Amino acid sequence: MARLKHTAPRLSATGGLCARRERIAKQLILANLGESLAIAELAQACALSRSHFSRAFKCTTGLSPQEWIRQQRIQRAKELITGSDLSLTQISLECGFCDQAHFCHMFTRSEGVNPMTWRNHQLRHRPQVIAA
Repeated sequence: MARLKHTAPRLSATGGLCARRERIAKQLILANLGESLAIAELAQACALSRSHFSRAFKCTTGLSPQEWIRQQRIQRAKELITGSDLSLTQISLECGFCDQAHFCHMFTRSEGVNPMTWRNHQLRHRPQVIAA
């Protein structure tokens, strides 16, 4: 009877992460958005070196791990801005930014307007629910 050789998951044929490693990395990031998460921790969870992980992650997603994390933090902030009454300071901390000033700078760079302007625009253009 032939013995099956157990091999570790490989990178995808294109040099990116295999689906399992991509899922592990993204789940770990999303579960820890409000905290500092080192790229070395993500690489370790995927059983890759830091540089190999960073290269493969960018090949897979089109973004560096840091850029992808930042994008997810901004997305989470937008959800909190429109779906909660939290202050911008609370939102910035909830989304893993070191302070409100850094959050506002990164949000403005990403969205083209500051978070308060974005919030006001969203509230003005939100569909009104009419009570029957």
